[in-house]
Amino acid sequence: MTSDAIEAIRSTLLDFLPAQHKIRALQSFYELIRNYPNRPGKGLRGLATLKSTEAHGVSWKKGIPAAAGIEAFQNWVLIHDDIEDDSESRRGLPTLHKEVGIPVALNVGDALHAYMWDLLISLTADLSLGRSILEEFVWIIHRTSEGQHLDLTWIKEARFDIAEQDYLQMVYLKTACYTVVGPLRLGSLSAGIQPPEEFLEAGKLLGCAFQIRDDILNLMPDLTIGKEFAGDLYEAKRTLILAHLFSHATAEERQEIIDRLSRPRQKRSEEDITRILLLITNYGSLHYAQDCANHLAKTGLSTLDDAFRNPANPIAFKQLRSLFSSLVTRDS
Repeated sequence: MTSDAIEAIRSTLLDFLPAQHKIRALQSFYELIRNYPNRPGKGLRGLATLKSTEAHGVSWKKGIPAAAGIEAFQNWVLIHDDIEDDSESRRGLPTLHKEVGIPVALNVGDALHAYMWDLLISLTADLSLGRSILEEFVWIIHRTSEGQHLDLTWIKEARFDIAEQDYLQMVYLKTACYTVVGPLRLGSLSAGIQPPEEFLEAGKLLGCAFQIRDDILNLMPDLTIGKEFAGDLYEAKRTLILAHLFSHATAEERQEIIDRLSRPRQKRSEEDITRILLLITNYGSLHYAQDCANHLAKTGLSTLDDAFRNPANPIAFKQLRSLFSSLVTRDS
């Protein structure tokens, strides 16, 4: 199912997006709209949506509208996220705003956002729970924007007093809601079944584990694929790794880290990053973060098992569970 499903999601999205226009400037615009969707990606969220759909006892093809929608969401959010973080690369290529400038990239993200709704409205019109799927997307966008606000505000206000629970609340909103909770519930809705309450807790735990692993990979040069190595430090991202470091470093070291991370990104040097990475290594902050991710994943999988006590399709549920289990152990 996996390769066929990913291709079905990809083709559904790309077939819906505009491709040709007689005016040259708008033809270029259409190519930019298709830029991120055309870049190779794992399609994790869309695939999880389809596996959830199938685990609920119907063909995974019933979940294609919602899966294509969540992948469209992922792409326009990444365009905006890259602008907000001033990221250098995305999926092994320069970020869109580095290629065409912030104003043009921002407009492309807005356009792709609109096409997401257009796609969902057209593909869910014949589903009895079509409105519920649209409402789920509204919920996902609200939660994601709330998490992004926390993330950006902490940097803007130069706050370094971010505790572990603050971080987990932020990544629940910013990452878990659209990476795990949303796909689980969209699959259920696509199958014509109201999602169980346990999906919220399972998704929170598994989504946080996913993000912590992502933070870890960002600081491992041999495993950083398609992203800027140590980009989180260059962007002064507040992570669980940094929270652990601050809670164990000496007062003098904490001030040094603050001084180095408070500078504008353009003035943050490789020496700054190397020094902070050394402190992270010395205090075992990466190992601590991985232990937290493992614990969250174990508890999240147990909660997911409770939600699927008697899955309609046990084989599909096993595949869904395996997909989420791999999130915390992946190497890219």
